Amino acid sequence: MISAKPHIWRNFSRRAFLEKALLALIVLLIGSIIILCSVPPVSRDALTHHLAIPKLYLNHGGMYEIPAIVFSYFPPNLDLLYLVPLYFGNDIVPKFIHFAFALLTAWLIFSYLKVRLDRVYALSGGLFFLSLPIIVKLSTTVYVDLGLVFFSTGALIYLLKWVESDFKIHFLIISAVSCGLALGTKYNGLIVLFILTLFVPFNYISRQKRSAGTQSVAPGTSLKIQLKAIGCGIVFCLVALIIFSPWMIRNYVWQGNPIYPLYHNLFSIPRSESIRMPAGNQNLKSEKESEPASVPKPTRWSSLAIRRLLYGESWWEIALIPVRIFFQGQDGNPKYFDGKLNPFLFILPIFAFVKLKTIPTNLRTEQMIFASFAVLYLLYASANYSVRIRYIAPIIPPLIILAMYGLHRINSMITGKFSVPARKIAVLSVLAVAAWMFGMNGAYLLRQFQHIDPLSYLSGRLDRDAYIERYRPEYAALRYANDNLPNRSKILAIFLGNRLYYSDREMIFGDRFFQNSVKRATRPADILAELKQNDISHILIRHDLFNSWSNRQLEDNNKKILARFIGSHMHRIFSKGGYGLYRL
Repeated sequence: MISAKPHIWRNFSRRAFLEKALLALIVLLIGSIIILCSVPPVSRDALTHHLAIPKLYLNHGGMYEIPAIVFSYFPPNLDLLYLVPLYFGNDIVPKFIHFAFALLTAWLIFSYLKVRLDRVYALSGGLFFLSLPIIVKLSTTVYVDLGLVFFSTGALIYLLKWVESDFKIHFLIISAVSCGLALGTKYNGLIVLFILTLFVPFNYISRQKRSAGTQSVAPGTSLKIQLKAIGCGIVFCLVALIIFSPWMIRNYVWQGNPIYPLYHNLFSIPRSESIRMPAGNQNLKSEKESEPASVPKPTRWSSLAIRRLLYGESWWEIALIPVRIFFQGQDGNPKYFDGKLNPFLFILPIFAFVKLKTIPTNLRTEQMIFASFAVLYLLYASANYSVRIRYIAPIIPPLIILAMYGLHRINSMITGKFSVPARKIAVLSVLAVAAWMFGMNGAYLLRQFQHIDPLSYLSGRLDRDAYIERYRPEYAALRYANDNLPNRSKILAIFLGNRLYYSDREMIFGDRFFQNSVKRATRPADILAELKQNDISHILIRHDLFNSWSNRQLEDNNKKILARFIGSHMHRIFSKGGYGLYRL
């Protein structure tokens, strides 16, 4: 007994030190992300969607249909939260709102692992999640993916609590409400709804069978269990859809499709309508159209077929996408999934299933549910959507939890098999692997400080306008238009990527409209007439893409007409950073 006390005290002291070290790292990480968030928004989706649409709602005095911006039909739960700080003139706070959902998800991971394992693994799981490159990237942008991650994780964990509590209905309702909020955050929540609705009856039947054990079950009782299981699945699905219903009703009233623009041919009868542009405040009309043209049904290409066409990937490269995303991710590169994960997020969960039969039944079931959710979501999303890391982000928390189970399993095997000297070496090896795992995330965080460069803005070396212009070269032209053009001006933006947010003047994104207008024209006055018909007063052009398009895609005759139109009907009033603003 006397010799055991120092050993116990050493273990306690080591564990206490690890907890404090992990807490310190989490606090340092949170502080670092707060600094990275404290700059004006410049990310593409924020400027085209998540800030731009709330700004239009504020200018209009309420929510209204914007047919030319397809994003305006997407579920807006988080966008409406961003509307509050925008109302008070602050567009940096929305980043902190988005980051808050990462913190809430880390809390869910911590709470689960603290009960199933211990505080060290729980803190490690929270730190690993928050420091993942894709989570750091999302935490510093005004997107909605972290809201989807939080609500889907909550739905999954409370579904497990429902099973663990012997099917207390309030846990099922909480799970369903969380799933409904995920649906109202992003359409990817439909995948969560589908998977979890299948899980509900499956888990109910499995648990009842385990409870019965070897006892024989009467045929009538078995049927009753199956009917109850199906009923629970129906209740889950209905509650989730009720929470989501305001946005389904809105879209049905506007477009006859509750999940517009998804599956629009299934829900809605094709209608004759004017040409719709991808973004802007209204539709553009052509005087060359003698009658409305019906929109042709587009050819449906799978995301995997598109990848093969664009990037020349072989069949085995496409088949390995679910593995490659953990090893090949790159920010800003769609070929490499436009985001970055950590290889250990793929490797460590495998160890969670080593000697699975030695794990208690309830934990084994939960691990299988986490793994099944991650695999099913990943496979479905990869086959039906563009393969982007943030599109499959809901699988990250289940994989984090499985990774911590994997670390725990490795530690248990080392402790049980090795002698004391060899055990110390093995433990040091595990700590080295953990340091490598977190070190990869830390290196990415440091690179974000170089890329975002928040200190140049926070120190005052760059003011707000100069900082935004560094990342968004078109901002100088937009600011000139805001300061100098009449309020009723309407700007046709060409090759501007639908970045609407920083314009205080009405702006129409009409790349295809302008291109078709030029190709149809027989003289410069034809182009001018179509622009005037749509009340266009100014044109904002990105010069390099405009020149590339005109040189490569226009016939010689069209080039001459365009050159004469520019020379006789367009007067340049501002130019900077490769962008020019012209008055008609």
